[in-house]
Amino acid sequence: MKRISLLGSTGSIGRQTLDIVDCHRDLLSVVALAAGSNVKAIEEQARKYQPRLVALYEEKAADDLKVRLKDTDIRVVSGMEGILEAATISEADIVLGAMVGMIGIRPAIAAIQAGKDLALANKETLVTAGHIITEEVRRAGVRLLPVDSEHSAIFQCLQGEEHGKIEKILITASGGPFRGKKREELMNMTAEEALRHPNWSMGPKVTIDSSTLVNKGLEVMEAHWLFDVPYDSIEVYVQPQSIIHSMVQFVDGAVMAQLGAPDMRVPIQYALLYPGRESLPVDRLDFGTMGSIIFEKPDTETFRGLPLALSAARRGGTMPTVFNAANEEAVQFFLQGRIRYLEITEAIEKTMDKHRVIENPSLDEILASEEEARELCRSFYSY
Repeated sequence: MKRISLLGSTGSIGRQTLDIVDCHRDLLSVVALAAGSNVKAIEEQARKYQPRLVALYEEKAADDLKVRLKDTDIRVVSGMEGILEAATISEADIVLGAMVGMIGIRPAIAAIQAGKDLALANKETLVTAGHIITEEVRRAGVRLLPVDSEHSAIFQCLQGEEHGKIEKILITASGGPFRGKKREELMNMTAEEALRHPNWSMGPKVTIDSSTLVNKGLEVMEAHWLFDVPYDSIEVYVQPQSIIHSMVQFVDGAVMAQLGAPDMRVPIQYALLYPGRESLPVDRLDFGTMGSIIFEKPDTETFRGLPLALSAARRGGTMPTVFNAANEEAVQFFLQGRIRYLEITEAIEKTMDKHRVIENPSLDEILASEEEARELCRSFYSY
């Protein structure tokens, strides 16, 4: 029995993780749940899975939850201290980090330092603090298991292979809802249109990031830290059917690819049950009816999120943090109807241009740079 502490239980990844627990009650159990403020959802989860501990980041929400769960033996805690307690709970064998945003970094580090294997779905953790996380993983001797479909695909392709024989990592992108469109066509695109992803079911922020190709830029940064591969050896290709989730090219020219229907439960389960595999009720590929598999080069002139991300990655230091923070602010502005679609990447670029990079930043410097970037980005659209 593998015991899970699930951070971000009420989000898309969290809910799908619990679907997997439902499929494998003989193999998986939940000892802790953590989320931001969704009292109703986490109460339902707590009653169903009976964890020892539930943490809510917002104190008022946690107070409400305590009242709701007073008829149970479940302990309710709050704030960052509560999230950290969930991340380090002694009963957990593995922590799945799926909290959205920079809030996920401290719990990830705490889990590693507590000797927990970490299944990581939170992009910001590696994007902004990859140099810290990888060193903590090495020091603690724990496993860092990718949950993103692309990184899980790469991880699966590397099983049994020598790391030094990697020539290239090839990350695939769906192209999002606006694939094939040009800038003049995107001027007046609405949030509703941007949220219509053709293949994947994801939260709104990740779906917008997919449409701008920001998501692929963040994934390149993650791949760099996860697999210790230089940026020049990581390439992005559009694979609009979302069937090939990523590939690895080796020094002998051979290419390994991981294929499957677009369903996040597959990589989540692989991380939770690694190195084992178990049955999962998801769609199977039908190669007899599939026809062709399409590949395209990404249109980086139209979708500026990817080249801006690569620029931030190569500059390093605190610049990836600034890129990420500015994107989060701009996406919220867009979802609120305060800016137009193309202004998302314009806001990122303006914020990056104003930033003075700190090399090899500490966690405190990363968090300070994040807040400065957010304030700067907000100042551009304070009207």
